[in-house]
Amino acid sequence: MIQRRGDAEISGIAGVILAGGQNKRFPSLKSFIKINNYTIIEKNLILLKEIFDEVIISTNIPEKYFYLGAPLIGDILPSLGPMSGIYSSLLNSKHGSIFIVACDMPFIKKELIYFVCKKHLESFYSGHSETIDATVPIYDGEPQPLFGVYCNKAMPYLEAAILSGKTSLKRFLNEIKTRFINESEIRVVDPDGMSFVNINTIEDYKNVMRYA
Repeated sequence: MIQRRGDAEISGIAGVILAGGQNKRFPSLKSFIKINNYTIIEKNLILLKEIFDEVIISTNIPEKYFYLGAPLIGDILPSLGPMSGIYSSLLNSKHGSIFIVACDMPFIKKELIYFVCKKHLESFYSGHSETIDATVPIYDGEPQPLFGVYCNKAMPYLEAAILSGKTSLKRFLNEIKTRFINESEIRVVDPDGMSFVNINTIEDYKNVMRYA
């Protein structure tokens, strides 16, 4: 079991690792790719436990992740990609918002997690909380929906999108009340955008190992 080591926490937000992907383009579970003696999911779980008092793994194959000792949440609605995991995690979390990261992102930066979460909390406590359903960074001119904060106020919209099969997260973010964080601000914290690197194919893996 991986224990939480203690650090300054972000209050009111849970950390969630999405590990429910179909993994069609990689020959093994991407969560268990090993980089510098830790699998990606082990590395990210340790990091999230330093930041959040609640950390959840969203997965439909819980038997693979029992050894980690973290709460495991399966999809409640049809399993149609990240939206289903986000919805189920929001439903089961003790907090009103969750920060999500994908299980195949090996270089997430603690500083950027703090930055994105604090931007969300600034909006939430500024007296305009009713206008914010999600907080998501922009990098390379594109929203990065798998490194962002989602509020439980977005749940009805998530449910409607899942049940209608409209599961594009980028489109969804433009349909709800999302705070997009400017790329210029993100690059101050993570200039090379390493937090957004993910592994989908063997070629991606080879490229990632150059930075390991």
